[in-house]
Amino acid sequence: MVNGVTRDGKTYKLVMFDLDDTLAPSKTAMSDEMVALFRELLSTSLGCIISGGQYGQFQSQVLDRLGDFPDRANLHLMPTNGTRYIRWSGDEWDTVYAEDLSSEQKSLAMKVVEQGARDLGLWEEKTWGPILEDRGSQVTFSALGQSAPVDAKAAWDPDGRKKESLRAYAAERLPELEVRSGGSTSVDITAKGIDKAFGARRLMEILGLTVDDILFFGDRLDDGGNDRPVADLGIDSVHVHGWEDTYTKLGAVVRG
Repeated sequence: MVNGVTRDGKTYKLVMFDLDDTLAPSKTAMSDEMVALFRELLSTSLGCIISGGQYGQFQSQVLDRLGDFPDRANLHLMPTNGTRYIRWSGDEWDTVYAEDLSSEQKSLAMKVVEQGARDLGLWEEKTWGPILEDRGSQVTFSALGQSAPVDAKAAWDPDGRKKESLRAYAAERLPELEVRSGGSTSVDITAKGIDKAFGARRLMEILGLTVDDILFFGDRLDDGGNDRPVADLGIDSVHVHGWEDTYTKLGAVVRG
């Protein structure tokens, strides 16, 4: 039975999370402690994860760690900033909708962002995995590759200036698309008007919720951060600094 969770005297039906550096280190599986706490949360509340990452990351970082558990139907997944929505059907994880880009849009986006990275001196020779990725509903540029170590990613652009210069370059040349800063080394390109607020609004429509029913945890709630659009909707938001901070603050909500 879903009763929700209470924080500061207010009850929330659904708790929403960013993924990387909120529930787990970037591209890394959830810890044993977080898995146990997350299962507790889903036994009493709806949960949603919304991230710029593709569904494969949700599988390896979250679903494979959670395993088979009785409250899977309470978990809602929104990869690629909510341009996809996936939930448990009772037998499998089903895609409810996918706002895919056209082949022409994806080809142009990849061309522009690669040229921008080269022009701005941001095209790195030493990388871990693909730099450019077609995620169907999103094109993602990852400066050090998708599998770069967390420490290397943190050191590449600590003040965010590199990402912002590339985002601005691509946005100027892709006026029909949305270009946003993603994770610590990434830039995401989607259809116009797409951000995490888009995903949150769609989920509220589907589940019949309002902004007052949702509590959000994210590490990028600063101005220009990719979690900020959720807070700007009026959803109560908790700013965290890494999964350990989320674990502490979420634990206070779930366990009292």
